[in-house]
Amino acid sequence: MKYIGAHVSASGGVEFAPVNAHGIGANAFALFTKNQRQWVSKPLTDESIRLFKENCRQYGFQPEFILPHDSYLINLGHPEEEALEKSRAAFVDEMQRCEELGLKLLNFHPGSHLNKISVENCLDRIAESINLALEKTTGVTAVIENTAGQGSNLGNEFWQLKYIIERVNDQSRIGVCLDTCHTFTSGYDFLTDYARVFDEFEQVVGFQYLKGMHLNDSKKELGSRVDRHDSIGKGLIGSEFFEKLMKDPRFNEMPLILETPDDTQWAKEIAWLRSVE
Repeated sequence: MKYIGAHVSASGGVEFAPVNAHGIGANAFALFTKNQRQWVSKPLTDESIRLFKENCRQYGFQPEFILPHDSYLINLGHPEEEALEKSRAAFVDEMQRCEELGLKLLNFHPGSHLNKISVENCLDRIAESINLALEKTTGVTAVIENTAGQGSNLGNEFWQLKYIIERVNDQSRIGVCLDTCHTFTSGYDFLTDYARVFDEFEQVVGFQYLKGMHLNDSKKELGSRVDRHDSIGKGLIGSEFFEKLMKDPRFNEMPLILETPDDTQWAKEIAWLRSVE
């Protein structure tokens, strides 16, 4: 079964996210558990936690199909120690907020070397950051999102995801989220050879680590390494790819999350994805 949703607003409190997801016909969703552009946010209140869990139960959302995203400010591979420690502290806070809400996953961008350290050194720092966070939390899996490779961002090549995973001590709590736009613009041509790209993912990383996907079309071309999402079927990926993906059982039983730019189309996009499943 496919679990499809979108990254919905939690404005006014996290408890509104499941309500908003239900409103677009989703059976999965993503959210920010705090302001994604601030380092520090107020702790979750007991009332917000209670209402979040109550609304999830009411609308049938299971924790396994909710994919929260951490702050955009966090860089777990930062080359400077002070900024690295700040990112690590913020990431632990994000993991702990997921614990409080009873969630099982936390999606994050791996990090950037900022042209100050080597790729391998940065990847090592990311893995160490994950290890530190897992030691301080329980029950939440850290889910690495692949990137487009824009600027000095890492995680755009499958081998880099594998490199990080291999250095995580508790591999039962590490996973991957594949973003379709990022995969395409980082150079993986699943339009020409759908099977080859996902066979390569299986060989290099392994589908056992795939915990979710972001379903986005792309405004930018294959291999551009530019991260610009488009609505499903409106971009350079096109609808045929998403039809294949919806029929592919390897993507069952995980959250499939829209981050497409026009939120007024989310209900239609979800309905269309279901129609071609």
